[in-house]
Parts: sequence; structure tokens; C-alpha cells
Amino acid sequence: MTQGIEGGGAGEGPAWWQRGVIYQIYPRSFQDTDGDGVGDLRGIVQRLDYLRWLGVDAVWISPFYPSPMDDFGYDVTDHRAVDRAYGSMVDFGRIVEQAHARGIRVIVDYIPNHTSFRHPWFVEARAARHNRRRDWYVWRDPAPDGGPPNNWLSAFGGSAWEWDAPTGQYYLHTFLREQPDLNWRNTAVEVEMLDVLRFWLDRGADGVRVDAIQVVMKDAGFRDNPPNPNYREGVDDPYDALLRQHSADRPDVHALIERMRQVVEGYDGRVLIGEIYNEVERMMAYYGQDGRGVHFPYNFQLIKLPWNARTIDAAVRRYEELLPPGAWPNWVLGNHDRHRIASRVGPAQARVAAMLLLTLRGTPTVYYGDEIGMRDVPIPPDRVQDPWEKNLPGRGLGRDPERTPMQWSAEPSAGFTTGEPWLPVAADFAANNVAAQRVDPASMLALHRALMDLRRREPALSVGDWAPVDAQGDVLAYLRSHGDSRFLIALNLGAEPASLGFEGAGETVLSTLPETEGGRVEQTIELRGDEGVIVRLD
Repeated sequence: MTQGIEGGGAGEGPAWWQRGVIYQIYPRSFQDTDGDGVGDLRGIVQRLDYLRWLGVDAVWISPFYPSPMDDFGYDVTDHRAVDRAYGSMVDFGRIVEQAHARGIRVIVDYIPNHTSFRHPWFVEARAARHNRRRDWYVWRDPAPDGGPPNNWLSAFGGSAWEWDAPTGQYYLHTFLREQPDLNWRNTAVEVEMLDVLRFWLDRGADGVRVDAIQVVMKDAGFRDNPPNPNYREGVDDPYDALLRQHSADRPDVHALIERMRQVVEGYDGRVLIGEIYNEVERMMAYYGQDGRGVHFPYNFQLIKLPWNARTIDAAVRRYEELLPPGAWPNWVLGNHDRHRIASRVGPAQARVAAMLLLTLRGTPTVYYGDEIGMRDVPIPPDRVQDPWEKNLPGRGLGRDPERTPMQWSAEPSAGFTTGEPWLPVAADFAANNVAAQRVDPASMLALHRALMDLRRREPALSVGDWAPVDAQGDVLAYLRSHGDSRFLIALNLGAEPASLGFEGAGETVLSTLPETEGGRVEQTIELRGDEGVIVRLD
């Protein structure tokens, strides 16, 4: 058994980010209020009552900072402002004010690894080798043959080095060439970027999600990365052709994260979340020595693993075993970089997945639209926006399909905009939308709301202990408990009926299949295909 939380210290209960559900908003696609086809901050304010009704406790808002949009906000030109397409600082202030009035916290994105190549810092840096900002970025002389300094690869294809002819050096870009990497070994960069953290915390942000934190520190000697022996040419992402031994996940990143944590700890009740795509064993280091790292590194296993009960059961057990003492777990089913859960496992299993996400021990993050079962939307070639798809077409790496506009109603453009949406809306939006599902007690939305409500009312499901339950075949099962309250969660990850034997008896309080009525179960739970149940044990 893995223990939950009895208290948060100093007489306090669990922290809000441990009790609550986080909801990720991709602002470009959430709600447009001015008819330009792009979502904005006022749109988020407009939909806060919906989020309160749904039952979320915090919103994480993807980047809304000034940007030329080469990577849609992850290429920043000003870390202390709002892009005009999204609104203004006044609008951000209204989000904080109105969200807090509804009991909803606000988490912002923090992008420390790179800026836009149009950022004033980089414009200065590339002006001349002797410029005062030159060392704010990573510059290297060519290799003896005149080529890139080493073999490091860009996440978006090709070399991670871009030649700058006027100054005769290469600059590093882990992502797009329009996103030059900052040099965090320069103390001036660290001072400036830590102050960016303070800027948003001073303005009421309840936490930050740190983008791509594992790549911020690089090998000081810029050694070549070794080849990946498991790489399959033509099958795997070309970025995975090399093991990123020297360009990411460096030991000295953890001291930097500790300094970020110190900034966040200077504000009451704030949270620091890290984006780390790594093996679960290596992920644990990001909690930091004695818990001084991020409050939690995002755990993407449910996004990456095959949808198989035995595989997921083993992964959950292993994750719980590896957590450092006092470390808090978390789970994610989808985000703006990965295909939607309903497309990966199908609509029926997406309901089971929702029950899994919202009953495992730890903080769950729900991606906008997943609560209504939104699926990936096919993007015609002439509507492609994502640079990943443009650089590596036809490889299935494009992220536009999971970033399409939120489906609010059967109105034109799904109620997202009165103009032409920046990405096409789903073909099924007239039937599959928030308005239709709010009045349907059997809907995916109704299931999410019921799960969040039960989770809020029952400490066993939010901050309680977790213990695995042995099961066979397509059944995944576990116990959640707090005090005298115990729940058995049984999930059928297959389409055929299955059963789970257990000791004792209880009452079914919720099923993923709306036609299932609550009732007594003793010794055996009979599950229909694609069904999950929560049983309150006697």
C-alpha cells in the first residue's frame, strides 16, 4: 500500500494541488470573443462558470505571451506581457480575479529553455560577437570541416545548430531554428529568467508549469550524443536517432530547479510543475534531493503506454514503488503535444480512461475537450499550422489534430468563434458538444462531472492511500482508502465481459456505463465490456 496524505504540516491539510483536478487550456482553441478565429483570454473568463460547474480546481493556461507564433507561443519575444491576439495584462488580471472568485487556481506556462529569434535579446546577440547579449545564447565555432559543432539533433528535425553567416558561428536550437536556446550557465540569464517567475507570481499566478525543463542545461563540453541502438529508421521520430546523453537530462539541471523552487516557495501556496519526458526511473530525480525540486514532474505514462491492463497495472505499481519519500504522484491522459485519448483508445474506452485518471492516487490533469470525448481532427494539407508537421510531413508527428477548437455548441464553428477558426472544427461538432452533453445524463461530460464530484467528496479518492489488487486479463483494479472509507476500482480495458473476484462486499456508486444501476456486489464484480466501476466497500 502507498500512503496518502493525512495533513500538510503545521496543522494544515493537503495542498490544493494535491486535492484538486487541473484542467489544461490551450488558449488559441478554447474560446474566441472578437471574431478573429483565435481564442483569447477574455474567452477563458467567459467560460469560467462552465469550469466551476464541471468541478475543476485549477486551470493551466498554455502560453499567451507575445510571439511571432512560429511555435504558437512557445517562441516568446517578451516574457512579461500578453500577445495582442490573446488580449492584455488587464485581461490576465481578470482571469486571476474571476477564477479566484470561483475557487479556481491559475497556473501559467514558463518557458526557460529558449526564446524567439525575434526576441530583443537575440536580435542583440546576433548583431556582433562582442555584443553584451552574445553569451545569453549558446554559440559555437564550426567543426574543423566547417559543419555544425557536434551531432545534436533538433526536436523538429535536422541539426540542432543553425549557421549565422554574419558572425561566423552556429547557435543552438533544441527546437525550431526560430527558437534559439538560452545559456543558463550565464548568471545574467538566470537572474533575468528567475525574475520572470516572480513577475507572474506577483500578478496572482498560483503556480507555473515549466516547459521542457530537462533540456535547459547542456553538457559544458558539447560532446556528441551516442547513437540509439533501438532506433528504427523510417519508423521512429528522427529526434530519437541519438541518445540525448549530453544535450538533455544533465545532472546540473537539478540545482537550477532547486533555485526555481526557492523562488516559488517565496509565495504562499504556489506550485512548481515540470514537463519531463523521460523514463520513469529518471523522472524521479526531478523531485529533487529531499523534495527540493519540482512539486511534481508530469507523468506521461498513460499517454505513451499501450492500452493494456497488465502493462498499465505494472506501470502504476512501478511508479508508486519508485516515488521518493513524501513525493506526490500525478497522472495525465492527454495534452497539446499528443493525440487525444478518445482517438488513441476509442470513445468507449475513453470513458474507462477517465475513471482511471480521476481515481488513481495523485493529481490528475484533464486536457480541454477530453471531458466531452473530443477526437483528433483530420487537417487538410492547406490548413496545417504545426511546424513539426511542416518540417516532417506524413510522419504522424503533427499536433494540429489535438489542438482544434473546443466544441461548445451546435452553432457555426461549434460556438468557438463568429469568424473563421484558425484550425478546422470536428465534423461531428453539431452532435458532440458541451451544450448537448450538459443535458444528457449519459454523456461523457456527465461522467467527468460525476467523477470530479465524487473525488471531491471522498478524501479516499483524492488524497487517500492506494493499493494494487491482483486481477487477470483485461481487468485493472486497485483500492483507495482514507480512515474507515474504502473504495475498490475495477476497470475493464477490453470489449468483452470480465469479472473480478475480491474479498468482502460493497455498493456500486458509479459506473462508466450509464445504464448500470448501483447495487450490492459480494465476492465478485461482473464487468461488461468497456466498463469501469467504483465500489464503496463495507
